[in-house]
Amino acid sequence: MSEFNSFLNSIENEDHRKKLRHLFEWIEMQYSDLEPVVKWNQPMYTFNETFIIAFSKAKQHFSIMPEAACLKQFKQRVTKAGYTQTENLFRIKWDQEIDYNLIGDMIKLNMEEKKDYTKFWRDYK
Repeated sequence: MSEFNSFLNSIENEDHRKKLRHLFEWIEMQYSDLEPVVKWNQPMYTFNETFIIAFSKAKQHFSIMPEAACLKQFKQRVTKAGYTQTENLFRIKWDQEIDYNLIGDMIKLNMEEKKDYTKFWRDYK
């Protein structure tokens, strides 16, 4: 978690900071094979040196980026959870509940699909 302290400390609202800290702690407890790293000023998790999931923050929400190929498979669940989304990310408003099962399923899918992957990002055609 210490890898993310600078990012977390940049969140002014203490409740927002605690919410993301709890999410990161949960991810690290559930998926101990993931490595927390910061790249391009974004906290993210990698597995065998390949990208799994990343996060960013904004005033009204935080965003989760599991890669477009993964997010596409969860589009309906993201909508059902009440989150807005683009092709590459989905947003959770600070006052919304976090769907940990959804995030966990995305992580598991990426870890499984990319277990033998040698590049950081998926190839897009």
